[in-house]
Amino acid sequence: MKIVIPGGTGQVGGVLTRALRAAGHEVVIISRSAGVRWDGHTLGPWAAELDGADVVINLAGRSVSCRYNAENLQQMMRSRVDSARVVGEAIAKADNPPGVWLQMSTATIYAHRFDAPNDEATGVLGGREPDVPGYWTYSVEIAKRWEAELFEAHTPGTRKVALRSAMVMSPDRGGVFDYLSWLARLGLGGPLAGGRQYVSWIHDDDFVRAVALLIREPIEGAVNLAAPHPLPQRDFMRELRRAWNVPVGLPATRLMASMGAFALRSDTELLLKSRRVTPGRLVEAGFDFHFPNWPAAAQNLVERRR
Repeated sequence: MKIVIPGGTGQVGGVLTRALRAAGHEVVIISRSAGVRWDGHTLGPWAAELDGADVVINLAGRSVSCRYNAENLQQMMRSRVDSARVVGEAIAKADNPPGVWLQMSTATIYAHRFDAPNDEATGVLGGREPDVPGYWTYSVEIAKRWEAELFEAHTPGTRKVALRSAMVMSPDRGGVFDYLSWLARLGLGGPLAGGRQYVSWIHDDDFVRAVALLIREPIEGAVNLAAPHPLPQRDFMRELRRAWNVPVGLPATRLMASMGAFALRSDTELLLKSRRVTPGRLVEAGFDFHFPNWPAAAQNLVERRR
């Protein structure tokens, strides 16, 4: 198959590209910096790559690893909404449009909650939770508008899936696993603000296999890409420390987390929001997770990193 990946130069794009090429597929990367070039918001010669392609997987969007100030949040919104819109325009203009459009989304679309997991059927979308920072609501609005561009695009010959992905854990440098492992190995990976908030995640092997299933099976709409067993942050980091043979993880308050996030040019939402997300539709489709539980996943990732 010919698979086109706009925004495919990041960590997730690298994970997918390696796996898809290893499986014998032709993969075309569209980005601002490598492969076929585009600007992410206007049609251009790049659109010809989608005409005759089998699948498009749009991963484009500004990295969320940044300070969530007004300018960066606006860039996140524009980069996601504009890229989804223009991919839809390119598909609509194609003489032979791709049969499948997988559009990256995020598990952040769900509410910050502790009481119950969020699957696709019964999950609560965020935006109205009490006692959360206002910009968390803006993050949810980004996700909603991102998906709206997908589902409102006039592409009748193309099946569409929104990938509500949890954090993809891979041993690659610069990814979320790399960052969390750095904290754990320094002895800083203890409970954060009590550690009750849930962490949703997916092992890179299962992420790739889930994408393959969604290409293959007649599934459309929103799909959660997350392991079936999210766990509280304190337990998540304890198992990561165990995998690295680090016995101690110092706890941190919200203030300490804010100071650390500021120093790392990141934001505490990535650490403090309770993302309790479960993969209802993947389970219904018979997907067999190789890594349903975090302890085994963490051990595998550490061994591969070493």
